[in-house]
Amino acid sequence: MSIRLTAGLLALVLLGTGCQSAPITGRQQFLPFPISVENSIGESAWVDTLSQAEADGSLVTSGPRVARVQTIGAAIAEAAKRNPDTHEIAVSYDWQFALIASDQVNAWALPGGKCAVYTGLMNVAQGDDQLAAVMGHEVAHALARHSGERMAQTSIVTLGLTTAQLLSGEMTDEERALLLASLGIASQVTVMKFSRDHESEADHIGLLLAADAGYDPRAAVTLWENMAALGGERPPELLSTHPSEATRIKRLQQLMPEAMAIWNQARAQGR
Repeated sequence: MSIRLTAGLLALVLLGTGCQSAPITGRQQFLPFPISVENSIGESAWVDTLSQAEADGSLVTSGPRVARVQTIGAAIAEAAKRNPDTHEIAVSYDWQFALIASDQVNAWALPGGKCAVYTGLMNVAQGDDQLAAVMGHEVAHALARHSGERMAQTSIVTLGLTTAQLLSGEMTDEERALLLASLGIASQVTVMKFSRDHESEADHIGLLLAADAGYDPRAAVTLWENMAALGGERPPELLSTHPSEATRIKRLQQLMPEAMAIWNQARAQGR
């Protein structure tokens, strides 16, 4: 079998498998890799991260800030287990939340429910409601299996570039270089758009889960206003992996009636 035919068949296999819907938003996803593979990668990265943080003394293991992270994380994970759209994945994850000493205003999540918060974030996320907005966002990344989608996308981009190179055999060196450079730029812009979509989806899912956990969803808007106030140079949104603060605030405000209804119900139930 020729290389070209093999590549074509592999593309058809990839494109024909692993389709499902994201929780809550219902967006169609391409997830060809088993969740067990994603979780194994996440677990390995988590162990390495904690080991490095312990070695350099940046892992915070006690104190009120750790208690905040653990309490908020557990409450949002429980909300995910209650939600019928996220329940199946949420109950299968070994949820863990860590606090790492760093000036970075950031938090992140790995497949399988492993989430970390940097202490620098707590200088911007003022109060539990704002911190819950960020942690809900990270929990949402794990629930929506965004890492698995990025793995699939990387595979497709690599396959596409390889196939294009194989099919460019009759081109001149200059034509081939121009083709591959153009495809590279197009792929990069597509990847950035894909990442922005993930961020927006995590904002959506996380807002509703944090509200169900009993945290005021209006704090998410205040959080992003705080983020915008930090200033600093940012690339145009088209060339960024994240939506602008203004875009995020607008979308959160559009979702606020639904989030407020969930929050009011949670408060009525004592959460």
